[in-house]
Amino acid sequence: MTDPLSIQQAYMAMFRFLESYYDRTHADDVGALLGGMAIDEDGEPMDPAAWSDWLDAVRHAASEGTTDP
Repeated sequence: MTDPLSIQQAYMAMFRFLESYYDRTHADDVGALLGGMAIDEDGEPMDPAAWSDWLDAVRHAASEGTTDP
């Protein structure tokens, strides 16, 4: 196993996971999600709410643990 990921690295890992899923399935809803999550030239998600939602998810996982989805 590797060292723990930073919040930014974990975001990119989630993005790559979803991107791989999209490549296999071409699911429109996943494609739309990826469009908003994509990082622009300033290093920010295209949809500003995506980063805020991600941080909320990280806080939730940190406070609740990660054994149950």
